[in-house]
Amino acid sequence: QVQLVESGGGLVQTGGSLRLSCAASWRTFSNNIIKWFRQAPGMERELVASITWSGGDTHYADSVKGRFTIFRDDRNYTVYLQMNSLKPEDTAVYYCNADPHWGQGTQVTVSS
Repeated sequence: QVQLVESGGGLVQTGGSLRLSCAASWRTFSNNIIKWFRQAPGMERELVASITWSGGDTHYADSVKGRFTIFRDDRNYTVYLQMNSLKPEDTAVYYCNADPHWGQGTQVTVSS
């Protein structure tokens, strides 16, 4: 049973933008913190951004502050990660997480 459905990855040039989405049910998001992680080849999975579903409080990794924005759509139970000013070092597989569930991952590739 799929709990989190991700979409929006792709190939973009340096300086470009992408928007990732993570859709789930009310039951999955309610009273939860929804997080975006990323994992580059040979690297550990790192937390990129998070948002509390109830209050909308956000947190960002230092490496993406000012470039990425996490926000939620209450009506459609979707969390988005808007990524601007992308850099080659942002290349990774991006995962949505709402404990205990994980999305399938979506590839983001930024070409130099």
